[in-house]
Amino acid sequence: MMRIALFLLLSLIAPAGALAQSEEKPMSIVLVHGAFVDGSGWKAVFDILTGKGYEVLMVQNPTISLNGDVAAAEQVIAAARHPVILVGHSYGGMVITEAGDNPKVRGLVYIAAYAPDSGESVSTIAETPVPPGESVAPLLPPRNGYLLVDPTKFPTAFAADVDASTTRFMAAAQVPWGLEAVKTPVTKVAWKDKPVHFMVTTKDRMIPPTFQRAFAKRAGAATVEIDSSHAVMLSHPQEVAAFIEAAHGSK
Repeated sequence: MMRIALFLLLSLIAPAGALAQSEEKPMSIVLVHGAFVDGSGWKAVFDILTGKGYEVLMVQNPTISLNGDVAAAEQVIAAARHPVILVGHSYGGMVITEAGDNPKVRGLVYIAAYAPDSGESVSTIAETPVPPGESVAPLLPPRNGYLLVDPTKFPTAFAADVDASTTRFMAAAQVPWGLEAVKTPVTKVAWKDKPVHFMVTTKDRMIPPTFQRAFAKRAGAATVEIDSSHAVMLSHPQEVAAFIEAAHGSK
């Protein structure tokens, strides 16, 4: 009798589980990381959004060339089951500006990111004077065609509000950033045709907040500001996930 009762209970539970699986939200979210790191920094945001029923896909940028990173994003966009909200952090904003031209992309979300216009590259943007009291990434001189952040300054520059043991590891595990990616200008500008949301990080020491505000204003973005370091997806994952979900809701 106990086995029969257990069988009947499982037969009742199974359809409920199948129903829950069928309730996936009709929008895919594609997350694009920036320079010096990889997609693992999105884990907390990934967990929150997948827990709410979204298909969340990760782009692992080689960060060797802009064209290569755009191609990597386009492959992931093509694999998405639904229309896409494309999210870029930091240098990932360069990537989504170009890759977001894809008709499958319904909206762009910039998180402490570059949002370039046509003909702009990271290197040309870097020529803009930095306002007093703000700073840019403490980069080491280029070596063999790649850039790194000074490891001794990485924790405070990239993620001052993240656990120190995590930031020390991030500094040691940096992914070199290719000068080709830094110097290549964008040729397509998706934010001119797609809805845009922008999260400005006011305590950023990698991309000055003033730069971020200018990007957001130029793109006509729905903008929020948060007291965070550059690594906002690590220090404020709930807020970042909610911002991305709000971008979906505004479509």
